[in-house]
Amino acid sequence: MKKAISLLLALVMAFALAACGGNTASTPAPASSAPASSTPAATTPADTGSNVANDPHVTLVYAEVNPIDSFIGQVATAFKEKAEELSGGSITIDIQASGVLGSENDVLDSIMAGSNQIDISRISVFALNSYGVKKTVLCTLPFTFASREHFWKFANSDLAKEFLNEPQEIGLPVRGIFFGEEGFRHFFTRESISGIEDLKGMKLRVSNDPIMNGLVTGLGASPTVVSFGELYSALNSGVCDGAEQPIGNYKSNKFDEVAPNMILDGHTLGAVQVIVTDTGWNKLTPAQQDVIMQAAAYAQQFNQQLMEGAEQKVLDQLKSEGVNIVEVTDKTPWANAVKDVVSQYTTGDLGDLYQQIQAMK
Repeated sequence: MKKAISLLLALVMAFALAACGGNTASTPAPASSAPASSTPAATTPADTGSNVANDPHVTLVYAEVNPIDSFIGQVATAFKEKAEELSGGSITIDIQASGVLGSENDVLDSIMAGSNQIDISRISVFALNSYGVKKTVLCTLPFTFASREHFWKFANSDLAKEFLNEPQEIGLPVRGIFFGEEGFRHFFTRESISGIEDLKGMKLRVSNDPIMNGLVTGLGASPTVVSFGELYSALNSGVCDGAEQPIGNYKSNKFDEVAPNMILDGHTLGAVQVIVTDTGWNKLTPAQQDVIMQAAAYAQQFNQQLMEGAEQKVLDQLKSEGVNIVEVTDKTPWANAVKDVVSQYTTGDLGDLYQQIQAMK
């Protein structure tokens, strides 16, 4: 009988401890004992400070010129999934990839003209040059970033936030929400090349941008404007002798089929930013706006982690498939050929900002 009473008392005490949180079996392990994650740290809807899942449902259309399986397409997917997760379903991101909504310039022209069909767009940093930005131009200058690590020091700095907010400062109806990168940009050609001298006289496709035009002219080539969607056929037909893209985009757009020669000059880092239109931003409640910024921070970290090693795998694949990959061991002749383009855009206050970026090496 005494044993039975003792057992009953022990059970009562155990249940009481469990009810008061005394059961240590459910206590999370210390953070140091958790396995390292290959993806950025997650956040939760509770971080927004309100029940954002109950906010009115909003669908935001996201324009991307590259295929969804490209490096930068994967970043778009990471942003979409995180925004939808953190919003508890009150936000849907509708990614329109592979340029179905037009080129970057087409999309921007439409947005600036007042169209509300597109809410978010991933653009190359030089896409805003023709709309009056000044600071962002510095990210597009040849050989600004010495390495991928140099770029990410900038992208994760407070200075980068100033650059993202520049469109708002000058009255454009968009705002940058995060920086990313597609890898360094390199020239690729239809005919075999071995060095900088082989580019002279070639018709090289670039975007219709004064810095890119100046870059190609400085190399002794002829800048040729062709829309990105028409580039494959332009290379195939000989309208262009070559073009330039990051390694990942070169492969995902199958340019190696029509221009199987690439020289790794790394003239510009393929820096990008994701912008949200004022119309799209104003569709959101404050809590949903906070979700978008959390998802943006997550996508930026995802991009940084993705590019570490992923690009090298693509390069190794291209080599194994017979693409003529030319290494550049000394970039001094390249930098000297385009130094006038750099000096043209680094005067006065912009020169001071440029030096701040250079000091991050």
